[in-house]
Amino acid sequence: MIMTQEDLTITDPKMTAKGVNVFYGEKQAINDVSIDVGTDLVTAFIGPSGCGKSTFLRSLNRMNDTVAGAKVTGRIELDGEDIYAPSMDVVQLRARVGMVFQKPNPFPKSIYDNVAYGPRIHGLAPNKSDLDGIVEKALTRAGLWDEVKDRLAESGTALSGGQQQRLCIARAIAVDPEVVLMDEPCSALDPIATAKIEELIHELRGKFAIVIVTHNMQQAARVSQRTAFFHLGTLVEYGKTTDIFTNPKQERTKDYITGRYG
Repeated sequence: MIMTQEDLTITDPKMTAKGVNVFYGEKQAINDVSIDVGTDLVTAFIGPSGCGKSTFLRSLNRMNDTVAGAKVTGRIELDGEDIYAPSMDVVQLRARVGMVFQKPNPFPKSIYDNVAYGPRIHGLAPNKSDLDGIVEKALTRAGLWDEVKDRLAESGTALSGGQQQRLCIARAIAVDPEVVLMDEPCSALDPIATAKIEELIHELRGKFAIVIVTHNMQQAARVSQRTAFFHLGTLVEYGKTTDIFTNPKQERTKDYITGRYG
């Protein structure tokens, strides 16, 4: 694996991946990836389509477990704990490491019930007023409360695409996760909705460790402090976002950033 990690020591990483490989049957999708995810940083994964960035992201909360024939080797830790250990409760893991998908996927339930779903199943709210407080806080953090507070009983699927994606972010953060994974969260959205999601990422930074996969390099430059460049299933370079975009150390990174391929 080619990468440099000068000046990148994350003293207290929230998640650590060491020598991670992901296989789909015989096909190897990720090859020997090691990376630290910092608590107070937004980390962006960039690279051409099919380079493995989403596959690696999904290994961070064991979403690959849902794919037949998928196998993950190496070690991924959350606060020093092996997330692939047999003793790890996957439901609890996914509460701690939330996920927002590429296409907004609200449940066919009310706006309120979309956000209340996680806190209910995890027993986080002993009574209705506690649950109301959690829902309001999550929608406020997701920048959606003022737009929906008078229509909480309406279906989440009746919202606009950008609002639906912010609802999905509210749903993910309602259980107070430690890490939020975002898999191309803006790719289905228009520029105005995209700007709102980016603003939201800035506001959530520091409250959660955030990892975002994006095919939009300008977006990575705008929202992240660390950037990892993937190519053909390997991590080519990982560095401070400003360095990756202005002074990449690897030729392949430079070629991608300058648009020679990808």
